[in-house]
Amino acid sequence: MPNKLEISPLTGSFGVIVHNLNLSDISRDKEFPQLRALFEERSALLIPGQNLSAGDHLRLAEMFGPIEDRKKDERKPGETVEVAMVSNVTDDGGVTGEMDLHTLHLKANQQWHIDSTFLPTPALCNILTAKVVSSEGGQTELASTRAAWTVMPEELKGRIRGRILGHNYRRSRERVSKKLAEQALFNKWPPQRWPAVWSNPVNGRESLYIASHVYEVEGLGQQEGDALIDELINYCTQPQFVYSHTWTVGDVLIWDQRAVLHRGTPWPYDQPRILQSVCCSLTDGDGLAAARAEIAA
Repeated sequence: MPNKLEISPLTGSFGVIVHNLNLSDISRDKEFPQLRALFEERSALLIPGQNLSAGDHLRLAEMFGPIEDRKKDERKPGETVEVAMVSNVTDDGGVTGEMDLHTLHLKANQQWHIDSTFLPTPALCNILTAKVVSSEGGQTELASTRAAWTVMPEELKGRIRGRILGHNYRRSRERVSKKLAEQALFNKWPPQRWPAVWSNPVNGRESLYIASHVYEVEGLGQQEGDALIDELINYCTQPQFVYSHTWTVGDVLIWDQRAVLHRGTPWPYDQPRILQSVCCSLTDGDGLAAARAEIAA
């Protein structure tokens, strides 16, 4: 039997800190089943003190599921998926300007969102680690839509339960810059439809599946739908449901995209900041089949 993982609470409502675990040496048969069980139950994992190589990062991600590859259609034969850089550092070692389109893209990530709801197969999790951190700011904040849903007033629940939401990438970008929203990347995929409430297939617990990418609440007019999404996000991002992570180099943060909103926070944009990210895609067993069946009904 593998040793039981050493953990402590991340917040009172969700998440755990995993202590004294080397993710570079994690075994699919030993430590990982415990890690995955914590992920399903607590929705967010912080594992400090790591030094993940790109290979280690990808190997860990593959244990969670298929690696998301948004550039698959652009790759040449033989090219493989790479760890994504969340960075304002340019190829020559400088930083992008505050109003540069790339920086505006990073600023758009300061809206509460779930990764990849605009893809035909959305993400199960994000595995994010810090390589270069700024002197201040630049936190990553998580909000548990599962914890919020558990205590949400029934009147508010009743206005969203059973509804289907339309998602697209362009929607979140045009909130920041119309010019940014015109970029090809943000118009690459057709709009997607997903249920507003998802049930975890392991424990049955429900959570809201909402994001700044939502452009439509089916059955409601534009103004009413937008107002409802804003009300729900405001409810879910109250302090009792939020964890704000100040990065230290080597931290690894993993969260369940089915049950957690996230956003970045501003930092001095003349300072470099480098995070590395790998998202894993949902599989049918993670609730994707049930979600697709609901939207097809």
